[in-house]
Parts: sequence; C-alpha cells; structure tokens
Amino acid sequence: MAEEKAFIDVRTIQPRERHPKIFAMANALAVGDSFVIINDHDPRPLHYQLQAEYPGQFSWNYLEAGPAVWRVELGRAQAA
Repeated sequence: MAEEKAFIDVRTIQPRERHPKIFAMANALAVGDSFVIINDHDPRPLHYQLQAEYPGQFSWNYLEAGPAVWRVELGRAQAA
C-alpha cells in the first residue's frame, strides 16, 4: 500500500499566513522528502519566492493544474 503524502490545504488558511506555513514545512523536510500543496489558484509566486530565497534546494512538481484546484508536490532536493 502506498504511503500517504503529507499535505497542506492553503485554501483553509488566511492568505497572510500561507507562505510562512509553507516555508516552515519546507524547511523541516529532510532531503528526499516532500509534501503536497493544495490551492485554488496557481501558486507560481510561491515557486518564484522559493527559487529566489533557496536556489536549488527544492523541487516543484505540478500534480494537478486547475482550473478549480492546483496540487503541487514540493520536495527537498538538497540540504541548505
């Protein structure tokens, strides 16, 4: 049986709290681990922010790309 992946559904979180919670989860990941972000819009600005602040440290894989729900797997590619 496949292991269920951790996730964060940001649709239920106040907008100003979303990125800090996601960054906290991302920074807690061990290399090779990941979690899924669920959102009601494309989280592309978050991806740009991750690339700018943590270049090369995280992977980003779209699992579902709208139009109603976006699911992105964010993984730790390398240590800080």
